[in-house]
Amino acid sequence: MSKRHADIRPSHPAEVILGAIEELKLSKTAFAAALGISRQTLYDLLDQKQGVTAAMAVRLEAALGSSAEFWLRMQEAHDLWGARKTVKLTGVKRIVEAA
Repeated sequence: MSKRHADIRPSHPAEVILGAIEELKLSKTAFAAALGISRQTLYDLLDQKQGVTAAMAVRLEAALGSSAEFWLRMQEAHDLWGARKTVKLTGVKRIVEAA
């Protein structure tokens, strides 16, 4: 398995979802209805104002066929990359030795 370069941001799930909407030639309104969510909820996800939750992952699994775990791993990779870039670790002290 290849390792991603630390400077390359993992895709947000919204990028894949938007691609699916375009590939399926659906309107965002129709896609939101297919997921059983409001248009605003979908727009917030696509605008990356919110991430994929476990509940949303289950909806995406049912609608698109990709596993809920896929969506959650994708969101987690994106969030973790962002945290590693922004969280200040000054003042954090190691309390155990690395194995």
